[in-house]
Amino acid sequence: MPFIDSKVSVTINKEQETELKTRLGQAISLIPGKSESWLMTGFQDNYHLYFRGDNSKPAAFIEVKVYGSENPKAFASLTGEICKIFGDVLNISADHIYIKYEAVSNWGWNGSNF
Repeated sequence: MPFIDSKVSVTINKEQETELKTRLGQAISLIPGKSESWLMTGFQDNYHLYFRGDNSKPAAFIEVKVYGSENPKAFASLTGEICKIFGDVLNISADHIYIKYEAVSNWGWNGSNF
């Protein structure tokens, strides 16, 4: 039950959104037990992000929420992959990307909780 939510300061066209969704779907498997079959993604483009008081360079804030416990080693691997994906697709430099991880013990779906 992972969710990857992205706020980026650039415009995302339909082709880029599809590529992001596909590549994030592949990358989520870096966390043991997670797969694209349960992944939900969200994209908010043209978001007003200031990094170090400046908004002249593309930037991103990405949140990764997973059901279960934390896995720092897997999260670190995923950070590298997410930075690569957003760099390749949207030309956002890794040093302008923040990624927040959150492990959640209560997760609802289909009218009940896991």
